[in-house]
Amino acid sequence: MNPLGTGDPLRLGPYRLLGVLGEGGMGKVYFAQDGSGRPAAVKVLRPELAHDQHLAQRFVREAQMAQAVTSKGVARVLGSQMEGGRPWIATEFLAGPTLDEAIRTYGAMDDPTVRALASALAFTLHDIHAAGLIHRDLKPANIVLTSAGPRVIDFGIARPEHGLTLTTTGQVPVTPGYGAPEQILGQRVGPPADVFSLGAVLAFASSGRRAFDAGHVAAVQYEVVHGEPDLTLVSPALQQLIGPCLAKDPGLRPAPGQIPSAFAPPKCADRIWRRGGLLADDIKSRETGIDRVTAMDGPRPVSRRRLLTTLAAGGTVLAAGGGTAAWWLRRDENSGTGTEGRKESGPFDIPPAVTTPNAPLLDPNKGEITFGIDAPPIKPLWGPLNITADNSPPPKPVRDVIVFGARGGGIAAHSVIDGKPRWTAPDVDASGRYISVSDRLIAAVGPGGKLLTFVASTGERKWTAPAQARCVLASDDEAVYLVTQDGRLRSISRSDASIRWTAPSPVNLLTEARPRGRAAQGRLLMSASGGHVVAFDTRDGRKVWQVTSGQTSPYPPQVTGENCYFGGRDLHARRISDGKEIWTTKPHKNYDGTRESWADPTLIGDSAFAMRGRWAQRARLSDGTTMWKQEPLGIADTPVLVQGSCVWILNIYPEVQAIEPEEGSPLISYTPRGKVTGFDADGNRVFVTTEGWLTALPVF
Repeated sequence: MNPLGTGDPLRLGPYRLLGVLGEGGMGKVYFAQDGSGRPAAVKVLRPELAHDQHLAQRFVREAQMAQAVTSKGVARVLGSQMEGGRPWIATEFLAGPTLDEAIRTYGAMDDPTVRALASALAFTLHDIHAAGLIHRDLKPANIVLTSAGPRVIDFGIARPEHGLTLTTTGQVPVTPGYGAPEQILGQRVGPPADVFSLGAVLAFASSGRRAFDAGHVAAVQYEVVHGEPDLTLVSPALQQLIGPCLAKDPGLRPAPGQIPSAFAPPKCADRIWRRGGLLADDIKSRETGIDRVTAMDGPRPVSRRRLLTTLAAGGTVLAAGGGTAAWWLRRDENSGTGTEGRKESGPFDIPPAVTTPNAPLLDPNKGEITFGIDAPPIKPLWGPLNITADNSPPPKPVRDVIVFGARGGGIAAHSVIDGKPRWTAPDVDASGRYISVSDRLIAAVGPGGKLLTFVASTGERKWTAPAQARCVLASDDEAVYLVTQDGRLRSISRSDASIRWTAPSPVNLLTEARPRGRAAQGRLLMSASGGHVVAFDTRDGRKVWQVTSGQTSPYPPQVTGENCYFGGRDLHARRISDGKEIWTTKPHKNYDGTRESWADPTLIGDSAFAMRGRWAQRARLSDGTTMWKQEPLGIADTPVLVQGSCVWILNIYPEVQAIEPEEGSPLISYTPRGKVTGFDADGNRVFVTTEGWLTALPVF
């Protein structure tokens, strides 16, 4: 918690403000006490947003929605008021960790704890629905664990079952991986949607990973609507109980009232949160710290200086990562503006990743886009802008910015919304590539081979490491992985920028075409020139397996679940852990006896989309069989993208072409300005670089 700063109010209504818990794009949150010394969290709308009727309406509605629920399973609203033209909301302060934070810190929960969690949350959902509301955003970050049990927070996008949603046109208020299929599809949402979210929450609590996951938001949403949940790390007994909650058909999901008896929590389940284990100790420590602080001066409110001093000395954590404040510190999901989390200053104080501002999909039924030979070309969202280096690596979309090699040197980031500049780093060697680190940082190579990191959204410089880096490969929760200037592999810790290990490579990493990598499931998967794909143990850099795929250019293997997929002479599927072959496509020769190589695949649902030579193809992910292939009009060794409802390729004319995904039929195209040098997509946008120019295209 930070002390009050210049411009912060000292009092709001009956609450004396003592410190700043954090702030985001929508509001600022204070730790406060009322006249009796009772702690509270007070959220105030930013002054520059107070004039926005939509945001003010939603802000006040949070309090109204929460007050309508009479349940011990929600954070109680203590009061709300308009003061000085700005609304504020006070809720009871919950010092415990969020479920998300608890799982990340202590790992997956055992079955008895998951059963207790399921029962408590189901009772709370029953109470929410009894009040005529649907929460619509139940997820681990919106569940606080207290000594009295889990508490549900954040009614920011809740609504009456018969009401309408206060969102921006074209945007879906749903957290990827937790929102129900009907939410993603924009259909009417009822109580079963909360049950689906509950199932996803329980799967996460039981396994430590999301039931629906993929490389980007659109792929996650596709999995929710069309795929099957990954419950492989959930015990068989709980699979039988969680599975029905995740049914695609809302009518097949159980009602909240049926869940407690089905999960059959252990006797005295409420004690789980108070006794035994590191999690219970953490909850007790946080709550005791708050009790000690607020009670130390008897009935008198504690001084601001005493509060900050005592919290620092006692180790009590009041931060954006945990407790009631967490839901207030996010930016507004529907605004696409602002900065998330606390204001941080240290090199290892990294703000959360911002929300991706999805572009509205073009609607053919409204005449926003037409298809056919005589259809007008796609009109860009913005660009072309003459801002990229001719030899820039492919553009990298990271939430609200697009990162690229800048004209004149270094790298730059521009807004995905309008293409306007956001930040530059002229001392970066763009040829060493740039990678996203949990979408929170950009890691790149600086002068002398230093590893540099920047906050993705703002460009604020964070930690650096003297890594003797030649190029960056990949990152995971623990480290950033790179190739050194002498051709070895190196792991740099994200927590303190120290070198975790350095290991030799069995293949040459000093080639002109620099290697590419991806980290997943405890393995660093690297693709290098010569068609080599090698997997290393991320703990120590030990080589685990190696194959020669025949790739003409290094592409990072694609990952879903326990398997990885990569191109070459054939399309390969292998188990990540040990390289065991799952399948390999059958060799195919042209009429003249030549073979065409597969490029990097894109994985969506049950399919892999990739170029085989000049043929765009869709292969079944389970066995590699071809589902369709387009006429040989594409450009070999280029990516196939999936964004919106279409597949996007580069053809020989040259054009960016949209293809219907089920049959592979061409729909519409865009003629870029020059030869395409980079191609990527995210947030309902397709980004194209062409010999110095950057363009953003809409999707439909």
